[in-house]
Amino acid sequence: MDISSLRATLSRQPGAEFDFYERRSGSFQLIIPILHEDGDMVDIYLTDSPQGDSHIRICDFGLALMRLSYTYEVNTPTRQQILDSILINNGVANDKGNLYLDAPMGMLYESILQFAGCVQKVCNMRYWGREQVRSAFYDDLEKYVASELARFEPVANQFPLLDYPVSVDWQLTCNQRHFYLFGVRGNDKAKNVAITLLEFQKERLSFISLIVHEDIDDLGKREITYLTRNADHQYPVLADFEQKATDDIARLAGATF
Repeated sequence: MDISSLRATLSRQPGAEFDFYERRSGSFQLIIPILHEDGDMVDIYLTDSPQGDSHIRICDFGLALMRLSYTYEVNTPTRQQILDSILINNGVANDKGNLYLDAPMGMLYESILQFAGCVQKVCNMRYWGREQVRSAFYDDLEKYVASELARFEPVANQFPLLDYPVSVDWQLTCNQRHFYLFGVRGNDKAKNVAITLLEFQKERLSFISLIVHEDIDDLGKREITYLTRNADHQYPVLADFEQKATDDIARLAGATF
């Protein structure tokens, strides 16, 4: 890597403030005033690109995902999908945790800004991704129910009590037993579901309730207690439901496949 050429290329950008620090042979940390929300500098490194001298590899040596892991775990398919979409939308690849972008020399400065913006989004997934997570969670649950649980004749938005204004997300049927399935994200939905189940029980409806959480750890202690008192079976995350639902429903209904 010709560090002098890199300096000349970046120096031509108006207002560019930067420096290099060689961390190890052939790998230079870029010192540039692009910061995380807590004031730490975004970690950006420049190395040789496999595409030859016409390109420079911009990478982070795994530091973005390490930083993210301190406050937010990518431990569900939905969260992994969101992370992947951030990387794809910003043209950044992931090699076993090392985020990187191979930039043409003529677009080096723009590519550095592009990469830095992507790293900031990744490190802030716990904030900006909340609405996307909510939407993706319900969409992913609906997709799974419609495709993988079709044998249980899923019917969406059922009202078991005609004079009660809250619906069941999905009604499933197995061995002539009814299952009321609810997706739960957040304390408000948890409270509503707990109250709804209590109303159904007061009317002596015959059903087995299944609760699928986006992440049960995000709920308050009181909300978890309410659901635990009234729900028959809960899944802490969607991945658990996807892994166990078919066997659990059959077992609870006394059916065999």
